[in-house]
Amino acid sequence: MSPLPVIRLFRRFRRFRRFALGCLCLSLGCKAQIPAITEPFTEDFERVEIGPTWLNTGADYRISSGKLNIKGAHNHPLWLRRRLPRDVVVDVDVMSKSPAGDIKVELFGDGETFDPDGNQYQPSGYTMIFGGWNNQLSVICRLNEHDDGVKARRTAPAVEMNRTYHWTITRRGGAIDWKIDGQPFLSWTDDQPLAGSGHEFFAVGNWETDVYFDNLRIRGAPP
Repeated sequence: MSPLPVIRLFRRFRRFRRFALGCLCLSLGCKAQIPAITEPFTEDFERVEIGPTWLNTGADYRISSGKLNIKGAHNHPLWLRRRLPRDVVVDVDVMSKSPAGDIKVELFGDGETFDPDGNQYQPSGYTMIFGGWNNQLSVICRLNEHDDGVKARRTAPAVEMNRTYHWTITRRGGAIDWKIDGQPFLSWTDDQPLAGSGHEFFAVGNWETDVYFDNLRIRGAPP
C-alpha cells in the first residue's frame, strides 16, 4: 500500500482531533476565557504551523511562504480565537490563484460554525465574498449566503488571478463598509447589528479555490 493515503488519513485525523478538542472547550463555556482584542492584533503567518490562535473546523489550512493558504475549504472556516471589538476595523491582504476567485471572510460569527454536509452553509455572522459563484458575484451577507441573506452585491470587478488585494472592512454600530485597495467596494447598514455571545469572532474560508491570506490586522474602530 502506498504511504500517501496513510499520510492523508493521519492529517485528517489530526485536524479532526484539534477541532473536536476546540469544540469541547467551547461547549464547556471556554468562550468567555478567549482573549478579547483590546489592542491592535496582528498576524503575519511567519512560522511553520498555524498554531492554537486559530480553530480549524476541518479543512487543509496551512502556512506557505509566510501566508495562510487554503484550497477547497468547502465552507469549513478557520476561526480566530480572539473576540472582536463591537466596532472594528479589519485589514487583510488576499489573493486567489484560481480563475474562479472566491475569497471569503466572516465577521461576528460564533467561532465554531461550519458546513457539515456540503449542502448550503448557514453562517453565524456576516460574510464578505469577493468573486463568489465562479467569480461572478461579490456580496455582503447576514446569516445566510443566499436569498434574503444577501444584503449588498455587485458583479464587477471579478477577482484577478495571482493579484494581491488589500481589504479594509469597518463596522461602526450597524454600518459595514468594505474597501478594496482603498476604494469603496460594498457597504450596508444592519438595523439589528450582530453582537455579543454567538457573534464575536472572525474567520477565513472559501469553497474550492486556492486562496491566500496575509498581514491580518484587527483593531477597534475609532469614534
